[in-house]
Amino acid sequence: MLAFKTKSIRPFIGAKNFELSRNFYCNLGFDETVLSKGLSVFKSENFAFYLQDAYVKDWINNTMIFLEVEDVEITWNELLTLNLAEKYKDIKLVPVKTYHWGKECFLHDPSGILWHFGQFFS
Repeated sequence: MLAFKTKSIRPFIGAKNFELSRNFYCNLGFDETVLSKGLSVFKSENFAFYLQDAYVKDWINNTMIFLEVEDVEITWNELLTLNLAEKYKDIKLVPVKTYHWGKECFLHDPSGILWHFGQFFS
């Protein structure tokens, strides 16, 4: 156990095209706060991450974020209704898969960052 109390963890992610990624995350349902030129924080309830206008191919291609959700099937259906694949040519959606630990679906953002939307079995 850490000796200090934590309040949140906020990863920094990059963007190949910063404006496109900003629009993508707003369309995904996150609330954006612009912090400075080339840096925004995106929030949804208690979850947040920083998006920066920085692109390093090896870094972006190896970035994955796991977002735990209450119901991955509902999340999947909500992702489909956003029509992201029609709005953003480089995104990719992968349907729900079931594993021994739970279920998850996947979303590649416009830069290639892989998001896991997952639900653990109790």
